[in-house]
Amino acid sequence: MFFGPAVSLLRESDHELLCTSRHYREAVELATVKNLKLKIVGRHGGAERYQKLRESASRIFELASLINKFEPDFAITFSSPEASRVAYGLGIRHIGFNDSPHAEAVSKLTIPLTYHLFSPWVIPISAWLPFGISKTKITQYRALDPVVWLKRDPSPSSSVPPACLRELNLDPGKKIVLIRLEETKASYIADKMLENRISMVDALVNNLHNSINIVILCRYEEQIRELMERYEARAFILRNVVDGIPLIASSDVFIGAGGTMTSEASLIGTPTISISPIRFYVEKYLVSSGLVKRASNSIELVRLTNRILKDEKYKKKQKRLAARIFDKMEDPLDKMLSYLNISTQHSKDGNL
Repeated sequence: MFFGPAVSLLRESDHELLCTSRHYREAVELATVKNLKLKIVGRHGGAERYQKLRESASRIFELASLINKFEPDFAITFSSPEASRVAYGLGIRHIGFNDSPHAEAVSKLTIPLTYHLFSPWVIPISAWLPFGISKTKITQYRALDPVVWLKRDPSPSSSVPPACLRELNLDPGKKIVLIRLEETKASYIADKMLENRISMVDALVNNLHNSINIVILCRYEEQIRELMERYEARAFILRNVVDGIPLIASSDVFIGAGGTMTSEASLIGTPTISISPIRFYVEKYLVSSGLVKRASNSIELVRLTNRILKDEKYKKKQKRLAARIFDKMEDPLDKMLSYLNISTQHSKDGNL
């Protein structure tokens, strides 16, 4: 979603690119949806630490061979530990994008090896310095990451439900609440106690399933199987990876336990509630700006969802607020392209 537009812009500028990803359900399938061709190298290690280490080491080995042959001038990543290590080992300048200093394991493995870091302005520069980078190597952009694709692919009309919703045979007389689960296999969440989040979703389903359509978008195959068994006919579980924007636009309330889709929903003006198991800079900004409400327990979540569903004025107000805030945000890719155009003047090829 972020690098797809970047790839197009860089190719238009006659740069030669090699696009890679590890095998990860959502990344690979969404790349297919977006027609982004990727070289798949290695795979996600899951939630267990030993397997994460094994898969990371294996991916470093495979990437080293591939990148050594390609001989790029820059490596551009979302703070990939493996790409950071390979770029550093081969003497390649690594440009990292990162909006998650709370993901400490990734930051410790990437920020010290990052030649230049790009990050949203809501994250203070001081948050990055303990990881071993100089403030002169950090560029902030006045935007959240979803602005990159939302500026290029505006929110579709909510009156035209996407195919993934039509296939669920939802009750047309009921409103839609979309729930996005947390990334439980991420290192910054895998060690957290998540029973509270499960109980919150349980409470919402148990209390509201008769009056609304509850649609849940999972991260992993295991989540899909578990929730289909857990909720049976009381909630609709999406089985395929889909473009989230039409889905969010067609929902009356979005409830997010993660980060990116919470930002997406709030920026297109869909009433949004965060139930993230951790607090992070982007979420704090969204809450303080009025774009997002936060629920910390089951009672709060059910009450807040009910109140928003009944308040049509609130939905209109959120649309206006989101449009006003969104229009003031810049395109992060402009900052990246400006930096690359200056830096590649001294490079003979400009490969990325």
